[in-house]
Amino acid sequence: MPEETEQETRKRRIEHTLEAIGWKLIKYHESKHLSSYLFHAIEEYPTSNGPVDYALVDQGQIIALVEAKKLGTGPQNVLVQAQRYAQGVKDSTFDFDGFRVHFIYSTNGVVFWFQDLRRSDSRSRKVSGFHTPGALREMLGKDVEACCNWFKDNPNRHPRLRPYQIDANDAVEDAICAGKRQMMLAMGTGMGKTYVIVSQIYRLLKSSFAKRILFLVDRRALAAQAVNAFATFEVEYGLKIEQTFEVYSQRFQKGDFEEGDAFNPQVSPNSYLTDPQPGHAFVYVCTIQRMRVNVSAGRILLKPQIKTRMMKAMPLKLTYQFMHSI
Repeated sequence: MPEETEQETRKRRIEHTLEAIGWKLIKYHESKHLSSYLFHAIEEYPTSNGPVDYALVDQGQIIALVEAKKLGTGPQNVLVQAQRYAQGVKDSTFDFDGFRVHFIYSTNGVVFWFQDLRRSDSRSRKVSGFHTPGALREMLGKDVEACCNWFKDNPNRHPRLRPYQIDANDAVEDAICAGKRQMMLAMGTGMGKTYVIVSQIYRLLKSSFAKRILFLVDRRALAAQAVNAFATFEVEYGLKIEQTFEVYSQRFQKGDFEEGDAFNPQVSPNSYLTDPQPGHAFVYVCTIQRMRVNVSAGRILLKPQIKTRMMKAMPLKLTYQFMHSI
């Protein structure tokens, strides 16, 4: 079977994916001003360093570039080429240390690499696919520096947390501000890991660093324990997290909770998982098994564009793993 050409990869895979999540494909026209474009992917957009395969435009502004390669080419190293195009965009008011757009992608239609160019310490990373227009717009509105300043200006002094628990929260926040995306906290049984994570989730939401957080566990009993912690732990004096932010979970039975525990879990509305909007800020607690069902149901029942939106618009900003013993 002959190898797929770059043009075939673009038509069969890349352009289909862009259109499925809300980007409208259009050829470049010199006579058309950028202000006439909204959620468009402009093909062969000219830069001073040559034409880039696709320029993603939102409200008349180029916010991302896409460099495409044929299926048989690994796209990771191609990101350097996208960086060069990002330096050559002329119709831009932005300048991030020489880069004139916010985001870049490189892809062969199956593997996707992405980089946020706004921070000098940003690292490229592999992602599951293109972001939707709404997801990119939400990322544009996020000021990581302001979030880090909030962490510094509001140190964790929670009276119910022990010093080592506060140290754990501080370490996570320091790592976030250093540009890291994955952290693992290893804590032994009985050391209060659930309260550590509830405290951390509140601070992530309060600082606006995160809006949608998935609290994933491997057993229903642990999910019920987490729901109870959200319902009882005061994140500030006289204030529980669910009084400020929405906290949802999978369905439970009364027997999943210990005797005397409050039994009032709030089941997540389906639309929060299948079509989250930029303004939605919430926590979702569930088991790995339940989340697998959610994702499978999305693949089978939802329209392709809605399924893709579900997968792209509910980002997992951080990965937490806990050990039950040391």
